[in-house]
Amino acid sequence: MFTGIIEAVGEIVDVRDTGEFRRVRIAAPGVVVDAEAGASIAADGVCITATEVRDGGFAADLSRETLDRTTLGAARPGRKVNLERPLRADGRLGGHIVQGHVDGIGRIRRFDRAGDDWTLEVAVPPAAAPRLVWKGSIAVDGVSLTVAALGAESVSIAVIPYTMEHTNLADRRPGDAVNLEFDVLAKYVERLVTPYIERLRGEAS
Repeated sequence: MFTGIIEAVGEIVDVRDTGEFRRVRIAAPGVVVDAEAGASIAADGVCITATEVRDGGFAADLSRETLDRTTLGAARPGRKVNLERPLRADGRLGGHIVQGHVDGIGRIRRFDRAGDDWTLEVAVPPAAAPRLVWKGSIAVDGVSLTVAALGAESVSIAVIPYTMEHTNLADRRPGDAVNLEFDVLAKYVERLVTPYIERLRGEAS
């Protein structure tokens, strides 16, 4: 489990296909200090397994599912990625519960500066609407953020200077794709109440 509090911004230094998988190597000073092969690390909000740790970085094999459903499928050398190690059992939950399981890819509609802050608007899949609430949580490229406003098919988020300085969001521009993970609590509630809602609809008809 992760929290969406980014520890470091790493850089993809190598990408190569190895059969059915794609191996990426990420330079990650500081993040791999106490990591070993087999460790889980979130990269841009995607939970991946370090298959090799050395030289201040790590390598990971990306499955077809990961390549198809996250922005890592288009990752190339030179790309900056947000990195976070899993939360320790005795650690503080500084952001919100983030599983590292991407729900979908969003696209930035606008990213404007307003005074000292920035407003980030991201188009989200229509099915995501029930999982988003005003002042609720959302992870964008692994960053725990708070929903400031909701549109019919978009979400707006206020981004503070600290977040801009310590994540890769400073590199993002309108049109860019981003990984989205919705609050796991909202997903469980949706799953639990859907059968009852469908039954009530059936009785009403």
